[in-house]
Amino acid sequence: MLRIARIPLGPLGTNGYVLYENGRALVIDPGGDFDKLRKFMDEKELNVEAIILTHAHFDHIGALEETRTHYEAPVFLHLDEAGWLSDPAKNGSEWFGMDPVIAADPDFILEEGKQKIGAFSFEVRHVPGHSPGSVALVFRNERFTIAGDTLFQGGIGRTDLPGGDHEQLLDAILSELFTLRDDMRIYPGHGDPTTVGDERKSNPFLT
Repeated sequence: MLRIARIPLGPLGTNGYVLYENGRALVIDPGGDFDKLRKFMDEKELNVEAIILTHAHFDHIGALEETRTHYEAPVFLHLDEAGWLSDPAKNGSEWFGMDPVIAADPDFILEEGKQKIGAFSFEVRHVPGHSPGSVALVFRNERFTIAGDTLFQGGIGRTDLPGGDHEQLLDAILSELFTLRDDMRIYPGHGDPTTVGDERKSNPFLT
């Protein structure tokens, strides 16, 4: 059975996720604290098949190079942010008076639609607005979606950063996330999980 672990990582407590089954894992958004992430992987005796980024903001990629190097795992990222990993101005690390976050380019472009990476099958949906290349990873059979910084419990992603667009984000949530079934569990980039149905009913940005 596919399992999901939510691990708060980095200075902003960004949700990193590990999806794992039969000793194999996908790492989603290694935002920092590599030792914390590695400890979990060691305890579960997991081999990393790939690293997937929901988008390329600094708080989601802080431990990317350590994770990529240690596990010799390929990195997947949407085309619209393929050049952001090596650019502190684009990934945002230069905005907050912190050390610049610089990583190598992705190994593969994350294409929209149905994907199979190693033993894992899922759907990639492009949900721009928080950032141009933001994506959601839909595991339809397991009824959960990893949504990055697009949709939160009672909120949506901020849109005041470069490449952000409030109306575009609202439209993308309605067309790409709210078309999922009500009991689809949403795992966001920050904070607690929610469901499509709960946000459809009560999210103040979308009701």
